Amino acid sequence: MKDMFDFSKIKNFRGRDFITTRAFSREEIDYLIDLAVELKQLRELEIEFLPLRGKTIGMLFRKPSTRTRSSFEVGIAELGGIPFYFRPDEMQLTRGEPVKDTARVLDRYLKGFVIRTFGQDEVEEFAKYMKVPVINALTDLEHPCQVLADLMTIREKKGKWDGLRVVYTGDIWNVAHSLIVEAPRHGMDFIIAVPKGYEPNEEIWKFAEQEARKRGTRLEIVHDLNEAVKGADVVIANTWWSMGKPEQEKDKRKEDFKPFTVTPSHMELAKPDVIFMHCLPAYRGNEMTEEVIEGKWSVVFDEAENRLHTEKAVLTAVIP
Repeated sequence: MKDMFDFSKIKNFRGRDFITTRAFSREEIDYLIDLAVELKQLRELEIEFLPLRGKTIGMLFRKPSTRTRSSFEVGIAELGGIPFYFRPDEMQLTRGEPVKDTARVLDRYLKGFVIRTFGQDEVEEFAKYMKVPVINALTDLEHPCQVLADLMTIREKKGKWDGLRVVYTGDIWNVAHSLIVEAPRHGMDFIIAVPKGYEPNEEIWKFAEQEARKRGTRLEIVHDLNEAVKGADVVIANTWWSMGKPEQEKDKRKEDFKPFTVTPSHMELAKPDVIFMHCLPAYRGNEMTEEVIEGKWSVVFDEAENRLHTEKAVLTAVIP
């Protein structure tokens, strides 16, 4: 099987940072997903593939994590590497050491660096001062690793991307921004259903509009979930209050988003073979009901599993 996949193209990724999918072409994103599919098959066949043998990959997570941290740690180990987790509270960054100093020191120890933090600017600063690849494991602006898993899951379940109607409801934050970029340029109409007053990042939106025009796809914000889900192929829900948002906003957001809870009635308005996705953690009774996330439409745990395979693809591709 390994001989059938064109591993030679990996040379085009070697040493590159993976901070935003906007830095990669549609064709390069597709290649990473194809590579993830290959790695998933190798894992199922219990065939060893160890491109990171003996290489130490550092991980710094300033935000809580279940799927991202565990999938990266397992993925690095399965590729033969050594995952090294830095506790933020034990680093000199908490005492005011400049990022550029930390970055230049870690660069001499590691072969790659995975970071999950608040500001996109912090990831970019690490990348500026590190020669080894830096991988964005989530910021407030984008979640490029999650969108790879989402794209992989949609293609697994639907057999294609082109022509699909994808509906997203939930906070317009990192996951939404990455989907806003990638759904239109993968040939999908992307409909965002949110209350009035919730808007995406302007720079992200402009980039996505350009991609939508190139591909002839729709990119739209609506304020009625019933209208949005009619004829949908994919319904994606997400939390109403993302990590990093002020706690005092919760009550207002819960009230604003109340009409946007995905229920079985909404799923029945979509196509008969519609799938339901969620990046997790999911708050039952808020963004969707128990019947939806546990129902026949749900592929959320396949989606979660694909985080492992897509992250292994990124690691395989970018780590020299």
